[in-house]
Amino acid sequence: MKITVLGAGSWGSAISKVLSLNGHDVRVWTREEKIYNAFLNGENPYYLPGITLPRTIKPFLEIDKSIEGSEVIVNAIPAQFTRSVMKQVGDIGKKLFINLAKGIEIESGMLINQIFFQETKSEFYCTLSGPSHAEEVARDIPTTVVACSKNVSTAEFVQKIFSNASFRVYTNSDVSGVEMCGALKNIYAIACGIIDGFGTWDNSKAALITRSMVELARYGENNGAKKDTFFGLAGIGDMIVTCTSLHSRNRHVGEMIGKGKSLNEIIESMNQVAEGVYTSKALHRILKEKYTEMPIAEKIYSILYESYDPKKAISDLMNRELKAE
Repeated sequence: MKITVLGAGSWGSAISKVLSLNGHDVRVWTREEKIYNAFLNGENPYYLPGITLPRTIKPFLEIDKSIEGSEVIVNAIPAQFTRSVMKQVGDIGKKLFINLAKGIEIESGMLINQIFFQETKSEFYCTLSGPSHAEEVARDIPTTVVACSKNVSTAEFVQKIFSNASFRVYTNSDVSGVEMCGALKNIYAIACGIIDGFGTWDNSKAALITRSMVELARYGENNGAKKDTFFGLAGIGDMIVTCTSLHSRNRHVGEMIGKGKSLNEIIESMNQVAEGVYTSKALHRILKEKYTEMPIAEKIYSILYESYDPKKAISDLMNRELKAE
């Protein structure tokens, strides 16, 4: 099967390897000539150093040529740039679109599936999400994710083309719920990183992850998602890995804040996008229009965009009105 992966960062590169080793004809689109040349040499040292990539993966610099003849398009472009890339892709006809991005568009407050349906008018959509750091997937470390589509047969189709001995895929039909999980857990990973920046505060981190899940599920239920989704791979699974892993870019942002660095310093030092920084701004706008009680998420916004003192934020949270769990 001919499959095009849009985006050649760590996740796009790792998933290209999975699909190629599964026997598919894989193309990768990148804007950067250095990455194009790296793929020709069977590597991507800029985003996956030390990983050998199959030379059967074909890189492209022109997006239209990369999708020509493909049956499936996989989106590995960060959330804030997904709409502009969809406009470049244009009419996808009956090609299946599989989303890997996790975020909420700041300007519209839309999830990726909502952007897709607005821009393409297509019904062939699936999102792939769950605890899946690219650095481990690329090394064939056992990983489980969920393929989510309103059409069960589409989810099962995606399950089959991605699954192998080290990459297991389950199915789900709660598309918006899965994408809410993928987007919002990045905010809470920043919070956990701040705790790491202060030192070994295990009690605090356990409490933070637990209460973050409560906020996440509350938001989901208020916005039409299924509660069970938040306690599956896309929810608690992705929350755990993003909040605790050294691979997590969002946790890293928080850790650096906890150590006293400014947000601008941190972003300038990174070569990949930490989606939680932008999702925090998008969520803040959404909550102004449709309120859900999310005190942890709101404090992270204040820390990121209002220079609020992180230790004061913790004190505020600990001294809120007492209540039942």
